[in-house]
Amino acid sequence: MARIDLDLAHSYKPDPQQDSDYALLPLKMTFDDGGAYALLGPSGCGKTTMLNIISGLVQPSHGTVRFGSDDVTRKSPQQRNIAQVFQFPVIYDTMTVAENLAFPLKNRGVAPERIKARVGQIAEMLELSGQLNTRAAGLAADAKQKISLGRGLVREDVSAVLFDEPLTVIDPHLKWQLRRKLKQIHHELKLTLIYVTHDQVEALTFADQVVVMTRGRAVQVGTPDALFERPAHRFVGHFIGSPGMNFLPATLLAGAQAPAGAQTLGVRPEYVTLAAAGAAGALPATVERVQDIGTYRLLTARVGANGEHAVRARLAPELSVPTVGSTAWLGLLGTHSCWYGADERLLDTQPNTMEAGA
Repeated sequence: MARIDLDLAHSYKPDPQQDSDYALLPLKMTFDDGGAYALLGPSGCGKTTMLNIISGLVQPSHGTVRFGSDDVTRKSPQQRNIAQVFQFPVIYDTMTVAENLAFPLKNRGVAPERIKARVGQIAEMLELSGQLNTRAAGLAADAKQKISLGRGLVREDVSAVLFDEPLTVIDPHLKWQLRRKLKQIHHELKLTLIYVTHDQVEALTFADQVVVMTRGRAVQVGTPDALFERPAHRFVGHFIGSPGMNFLPATLLAGAQAPAGAQTLGVRPEYVTLAAAGAAGALPATVERVQDIGTYRLLTARVGANGEHAVRARLAPELSVPTVGSTAWLGLLGTHSCWYGADERLLDTQPNTMEAGA
């Protein structure tokens, strides 16, 4: 295992001229030895390109990839000692589960007794112990993907294990179980794991550090808590959370404390409150919709002179919720408020008064 350092950009076009020509815009990034990372973003954001550059399946058009002190930019996946698990199972149907798990170790000349011990360890972690002598051809898709995961994890000497949306073929009720297993395996084996997904739940429950990507850029790297509480970019606020962060153009009134250049207020629905009429940091809003989600109620209201801005609030089910069409005062400012200049978050402040602007 080794620390992985990226200092690169990549375009699939021979002569890129503008940002849109790049699959990955210039970036510098470090994956620490033994860390659990997720690359999170929508389709086409560059996350699989980054994963394939790390593995050696793609060579960056600009820059370098380093494993520790070793420049591996032009080295193959085999030379980098990388294990990669793909979206769909890659296994040998004619082999048993045990033979599939053992295959990467046999190819590297590992001693038979060590192979047996390691296969048993990985099979137990993935709850495959009872199927070791079963031929893979007769197994369900989720069991085959478990084998594929096991083949990636079975080697002890890998620089990193890379996962490219590995739970796509898994039934939804089994995904949580496998994510939990991968988390457990990471803690036990101390391997460097990098996991690509477009699913925020997968990313936030699996990874210690999440790389949020959009349009070829890594816009924030942080813990799940940091991404939720202090999105560094408006895209992160929008993409993380259910529903995502509210954004309002804001004109600050006298006495408000906000960083220079603040153009937008961001506040998560979880931190929007029902306030008394005229309360500091609150705005009048016309209630548009109230949805009972079970564990909370989702209130959607309109603010602004012409009701041009939507605000959503996640409210506790025991609260008395205003009726549709009525006016509610929504508290928007507090310790969880974020201020943005263009798309980037500005310094933290705690303003106490504001009004929505056009």
